[in-house]
Amino acid sequence: MLKLWLVLALACAGGSAATQVVMLGTGTPRADPARSGPAVAVIYNGRAYLFDSGPGVVRRAAAAAGRLKIAGLEAPRLNRVFLTHLHSDHTLGLPDLIFSPWVLGRKEPLDLYGPKGTVAMAGHLEAAWEQDIDVRVHGLERANATGYQVMAHDVEAGVVYHEGDLKVTAFAVHHGSWAQAFGYRIDTPDRTIVISGDCAPSPALVDACNGCDVLLHEVYSLVDAKRPEPGWVEYLREFHTSSAELAQIAAKTKPKLLVLYHQLIRGTTDKALVKEVRREYRGRVASARDLDLY
Repeated sequence: MLKLWLVLALACAGGSAATQVVMLGTGTPRADPARSGPAVAVIYNGRAYLFDSGPGVVRRAAAAAGRLKIAGLEAPRLNRVFLTHLHSDHTLGLPDLIFSPWVLGRKEPLDLYGPKGTVAMAGHLEAAWEQDIDVRVHGLERANATGYQVMAHDVEAGVVYHEGDLKVTAFAVHHGSWAQAFGYRIDTPDRTIVISGDCAPSPALVDACNGCDVLLHEVYSLVDAKRPEPGWVEYLREFHTSSAELAQIAAKTKPKLLVLYHQLIRGTTDKALVKEVRREYRGRVASARDLDLY
């Protein structure tokens, strides 16, 4: 795996990097202590924009705030998140993201965007913690009555968020049985970042990248595809993207840096996964670990 300093050098080559990408979680449902659930932070103008909310997201953000000196990732400042889809491994950190930053001082409601069902999910989570909210607001803790609230939005493909010169665009991807799943393109003055979310090869992603600065894409290893469980190969092909398919996608889209994340690599390594991609793609590739910075 590329070391942090080399990743930074590659990502920043030829210009400044006012826009940063922090890997808060690169994991899968597998309970790997080294990899929290999927979550990516894009930092621009000191603000953090989170994409997905896997298990461990708030603590990984706190680790990044301290280790990487990124104040925008301090817990009370976490207040914007975009969900790619509603699979549990991408959303189990959502209650943490709703309530922990509030307990730690956040006053603003959480601004939440995602596919159909996001508004309902946020409402159910608030209802599930209603006793906690009541005790904290009306008890001796004297918590504020706004920081736990969620301003949730069910969105469609297109521009879903615009703040100053930062723009977030959702595009539809294919993720097996899900009726709606998104990837996201983030445009700032100095960088274009595309995040695949979970998906099989999707034409909309090719259109969204098209020479982007950073493409973060999920991937499974060809080694993992050889597991003998019944239906496993069919599942992978319908829900995810193989290293060979990703190499073809990268060859078409020509990102300045390809970052592998949410890696299905049981039985192999990050280094071997990168080699699989490089069999058909000669561009810059890194297999991300938690807290990597690009």
